[in-house]
Amino acid sequence: MDDFADALGSTDAQGQLSRLMDRLDELSEHHVVHTAIGLHPDEPVGVCASLFSLAVQRTDHDNPRVAVARTALAMAGPEPRPGSTRRFLDLPSSLPCCLVAGTIATPGSEQRAFQVRVAMAHAESPYIVVLALTSASLQHAEAYTDILEAITHTVGFTDPGSSPHRAARPSRISEVLS
Repeated sequence: MDDFADALGSTDAQGQLSRLMDRLDELSEHHVVHTAIGLHPDEPVGVCASLFSLAVQRTDHDNPRVAVARTALAMAGPEPRPGSTRRFLDLPSSLPCCLVAGTIATPGSEQRAFQVRVAMAHAESPYIVVLALTSASLQHAEAYTDILEAITHTVGFTDPGSSPHRAARPSRISEVLS
């Protein structure tokens, strides 16, 4: 990680990356099972980080539609924020799924960040899968929303080792970037 910090060049960027890495351990408290960090060119600061996470949460509701709706309502908060998005997604799997996007306050700072999250019923209830993409790059909010929605359409609940000749699905991410 020191090589990344050195490549960023600025002391501020190095400090932000260091704080981000220190906080990743706290994600396990939120049932996060996977994270990925993206570093993107951005003006005027030079580089912007994004964080993708995947969490699996147990739900106490038997109906997956209700469980997804409750999770989405909790993610959205009690008051709609300006510029926020809330919508249901139709997935190839037909599993209930809801997207929630908008700006959030960064803890311990007055800076705002953009976050898009998807709550999706797990094929084997009683679980909800939550995908999230967060970035301080507010000007790319629409692109981040499109990217997470494209990722959501690729999620499957099969054992990747069970079918050696599984057909590759077309990438919706390349569609978004075209």
